[in-house]
Amino acid sequence: MKTSPLTDARRDLPSLIDKAEKEPILITRNGEEAAILISPLFYEKALDAMEELEDIAAYDTAKARKESSVIWAATKRKIK
Repeated sequence: MKTSPLTDARRDLPSLIDKAEKEPILITRNGEEAAILISPLFYEKALDAMEELEDIAAYDTAKARKESSVIWAATKRKIK
């Protein structure tokens, strides 16, 4: 991951946005991590991945509780 101090990032924002299409850019302030510049596509993929992990965790939790499950196709037929 590339790093850019905030003072440089202010000056170079247009080029950093272009670079963020390829990889995230870490913005530092006074030598400390302050923000990460990412592309919208990377952001959407990250959100999708987090949602998938949440679904897996919910499934694992339900299985660990040995809850009875209902097949979606059967439930869907009952709803119609």
